[in-house]
Amino acid sequence: MDTKRISQEIEAILNDQVTKEAEAAQVFLSYGCWADAQGYGGIANFFFRHVAEERNHMMKVMQYIMERGGKVRITAIKAPPKDPTSLQDCFEKTFQHEVDNTSAIYEIVNLAHEQRDWATYNFAQWFVKEQIEEEKLVMELLDKLKIAGGEKASNESLFNLDKFIGEAPDDVPLAREATMDNPE
Repeated sequence: MDTKRISQEIEAILNDQVTKEAEAAQVFLSYGCWADAQGYGGIANFFFRHVAEERNHMMKVMQYIMERGGKVRITAIKAPPKDPTSLQDCFEKTFQHEVDNTSAIYEIVNLAHEQRDWATYNFAQWFVKEQIEEEKLVMELLDKLKIAGGEKASNESLFNLDKFIGEAPDDVPLAREATMDNPE
């Protein structure tokens, strides 16, 4: 008896998302290391916290594939991009990364809708909401950097921005329900 409850196409696109979430973790790890090397310890901490979040997203997708009778494929991931050239560049690249991930989530939603796979459609809605929050979070970082002076920000402004970001609580509902120990 076949107990698989997702199509090959849904399984494939979800496995692609597993890889994208792993790559996102590597990108944020890379940006965190870059920020730390530039002396931005608070911003590094921000990125390091988001590494765990991206891994939690990966686990959430993997768990869903398995719950629906599919097979998870773990594949190689791309190397992170080159280091940013500035804090502005770092935040802009982070924003573009989130926008690209939103597009990938929308592809899952669209395919699930086309196939009338309402379970996957419903599952993907959590990620749609998460991406709205993620894009908003990075837009706020860009706004704060702009207020601090953008590319021409003084060292004092950058110091204060770094301190503010480092001390900011994780008040955005990040993937709290999903952890590596409890991916649900």
